[in-house]
Amino acid sequence: MKKGILVGIGAYVLWGLFPLYWKLLLDVPALEILAHRMVWSLLFVVALLAWRRDWAWARPTLGNRRLVVTYTLAALLLSANWGIYIWGVNSGHIVETSLGYFINPLVNVSFGVLFLGERLRRGQAVAVALAAIGVIYLAVQYGQPPWIALALAFSFGLYALIKKKASLNALHGLSLETLAMFLPALAYLLVRETAGTGAFVHAGLSTTLLLALGGVVTAIPLLMFGIAARRVPLSMIGFMQYIAPTLQFLIGVLIFREPFPPARLVGFAIIWLALLIYSGESLWQAQHNNGRPKEAVGAPDSA
Repeated sequence: MKKGILVGIGAYVLWGLFPLYWKLLLDVPALEILAHRMVWSLLFVVALLAWRRDWAWARPTLGNRRLVVTYTLAALLLSANWGIYIWGVNSGHIVETSLGYFINPLVNVSFGVLFLGERLRRGQAVAVALAAIGVIYLAVQYGQPPWIALALAFSFGLYALIKKKASLNALHGLSLETLAMFLPALAYLLVRETAGTGAFVHAGLSTTLLLALGGVVTAIPLLMFGIAARRVPLSMIGFMQYIAPTLQFLIGVLIFREPFPPARLVGFAIIWLALLIYSGESLWQAQHNNGRPKEAVGAPDSA
């Protein structure tokens, strides 16, 4: 389990450092970065599948219309999530993007109640209510709802909801999702290159390499998480998931000096308290019911 913990922490640390990577592409439009991320992610996972000779799943999967539609919808939501995140980072809203991933677990719980007939335990209900209060407070402080954070939390929550009963593992799922978006992304990039407005090659070697490596930096933490998810208890994964938004928050405040007045800290503190209650209640419930938490069986596709 020790290896799984280290690999899992590594995955969340890499996700948490993503703002530093996307900031290197500050002069490239977010939509173009997203398109490159989709194209190069597919090429990377295809190369990985070829190396592993892992093709047996492909034909029955592509012949399953319901599965293809499910993963296409998931790909659209994932694209929206990635695109909003990249735009948020490069437009000076790293702190707000971190907020989206802080509140995402509570959005997932709420979706379970609304769409899957799950029931909130008392601690979960308190956590969701506190998070709602925190978001409302921040909306008052911002002068408007924190749209970036809400869009990230809800798009990823819907993505998780769609994939809840999907049968593919992380690598196969990412392959199908990037395949679904490959042609539109490639067409968009070709149009920009033809018009002379594309950044690839034209914006210098470093930018070209960073765009191409976007697929690698997308896939590696996902694969690392896939290893951890099979070895680490779900409750521990639940605590690990806050590493990424915490790092993003610290990068936004300490490195890029995004404004974070004391009044806004109050709203974040309310949401952090909600997450503390949620995580503590979940850990207690797992230990109380089973003596040991259930194993994690899946992997998310984080920003």
